[in-house]
Amino acid sequence: PSVEGMYEYGSRAGVWRILELFRERALPLTAFAVGRALELTPEIGRALGEAGHEVAGHGYRWLDYRSVPEEEEEAHIRRTIAVIEQCCGRRPLGWYTGRVSPNTRRLVREEGGFLYDSDSYNDDLPYWLPGKPPHLVIPYTLINNDFRYLIPTGFATGQDFLQLLKDALDCLWLEGARRPKVMSVGLHGRISGHPARAMALARFLDYAQERE
Repeated sequence: PSVEGMYEYGSRAGVWRILELFRERALPLTAFAVGRALELTPEIGRALGEAGHEVAGHGYRWLDYRSVPEEEEEAHIRRTIAVIEQCCGRRPLGWYTGRVSPNTRRLVREEGGFLYDSDSYNDDLPYWLPGKPPHLVIPYTLINNDFRYLIPTGFATGQDFLQLLKDALDCLWLEGARRPKVMSVGLHGRISGHPARAMALARFLDYAQERE
């Protein structure tokens, strides 16, 4: 129950604080949405849809899909699509399972309605996979990611996270003068939605918006 309460903080308080930071700055975001979470808190799905944010699939449950039978994983993908479409007003075009099975990417491609997935951490740029249908990989990050607040070698304060994000942006900005770069930042309502951590996020958004 205690752990459940920590997750519940995200839906009761944290996600709304993060959405407000983005609303104040007129910035869009992509929400990786777990299907079951949206079923339990459809008001979050409605808020994301009404604000025009992208909502991508994040599995039906936060499971390690290595041990899930293929037909069950396929059913979870389809159920998540339906939940997002119902709650947010449009079907997802992106997908990120996080803890994938050997079948995940094939199932996502075979479903036929996705433009991309983010189940990769291997580049600073999106890239196309060969074959049909055309499928884009937009790499995610476990470096510029607030889950590092929760690990012993991670962030002790919001200032740690802010400095990491600023350094990453500065490096990619300099390299971007010669060739394109994309920077992802991973956020969670139950983590960056806490007040002290939200201030770090706000300062980074302002720092990024100072550039063209």
